[in-house]
Amino acid sequence: MAGIIGPIVALTVASIWGEFASHTAPSLLVLDVTAGVAACALLPVLLRWPVPGALALAALAAVSPAAIPAATFGTLHVAEWRRFAEAATVGAAGVVAGAIQGLWRPFGGLPYIWWLVIVIAVEAALVGWGQLTRARRALIASLRERAHRAEAEQGRRIAEARAAERTRIAREMHDVLAHRLSLLATYAGAIEYRPDAPPEQMARAAGVVRAGAHQALDELREVITVLREDDGDGAGDGAQRPQPGLADLPRLVEESRDAGARIQLDDRVADPGALPGAAGRTAYRVVQEGLTNARKHAPGEPVQVVIDGRPGRGLLIEIRNPAVNGQAAGPVIGGSGTGLIGLTERVRLAGGELDHQAADGEFRLSARLPWPT
Repeated sequence: MAGIIGPIVALTVASIWGEFASHTAPSLLVLDVTAGVAACALLPVLLRWPVPGALALAALAAVSPAAIPAATFGTLHVAEWRRFAEAATVGAAGVVAGAIQGLWRPFGGLPYIWWLVIVIAVEAALVGWGQLTRARRALIASLRERAHRAEAEQGRRIAEARAAERTRIAREMHDVLAHRLSLLATYAGAIEYRPDAPPEQMARAAGVVRAGAHQALDELREVITVLREDDGDGAGDGAQRPQPGLADLPRLVEESRDAGARIQLDDRVADPGALPGAAGRTAYRVVQEGLTNARKHAPGEPVQVVIDGRPGRGLLIEIRNPAVNGQAAGPVIGGSGTGLIGLTERVRLAGGELDHQAADGEFRLSARLPWPT
């Protein structure tokens, strides 16, 4: 803004020189020089206090044409940086100053009415142009602020997506590895508690442990691969080896039975393949977590699994096992206690409800999932 002072001073000097060349009376010439110097001296005041400075410049323009360049800039400056009411006030002051100057010092034979029309048009143009510049500046600032907010929002969404992805991976890894490793711990516990078993039985148990470790690694690789792909349209290994669903529950139960668990499966679902993929995976994880918890906290106790449902009525899963209050016989596998928390979140994301409670000497885990028609 300060860079405009130089051109205004030059225009003021040119105006004074024009008055001198037109043989203006010495007294008026002295007045013009004084008004021009005062107008240039008021320019820093205008930059700091726009409205008072512009009104003072308008007063000088009323008595001398040498102050017109500075007064014109004052009107434009106020219109660019102040509200319309203040800009209109300064513009009106400029019109009054021009009217006074036209009466006192007529301009070269131009009729007064036309002089007044020109003054009004110029002041209106200055106010309008300044307000337009102010609105454009405000629009640019608003767009810049919105861009900054959008960038910050995008960063927040990326951070939330990363956190959700980490949570999802952790949940899947817990669901898969907790089940598989608890089976390995069961077989390893059998080896530890039966050191006098025949060599053939020991070799078979060791082979099961080795095979289970390989399966755990394969399942972990599957989970990470599938999590990086969209449901239903993945490619590569994730598409060739889909995630387990409701139809895979018999295989899951057989694995637990092979490890020595006593499981009674009551599957009343006529067509497991009709259940949507996401609900099927959630149902599989519910049963898997229930069997894992039973194996951890009530080893050797009978487990009852009931699955019932059909399209339009939802899917009900219920797992029951005795609650062990004392020291269990055989190895007891510890847990982090976060499995049911993650399972509750998974079921809620699928639109269902999960409930678990221990009452009357029995632990019950039940889930209800939506099954649209």
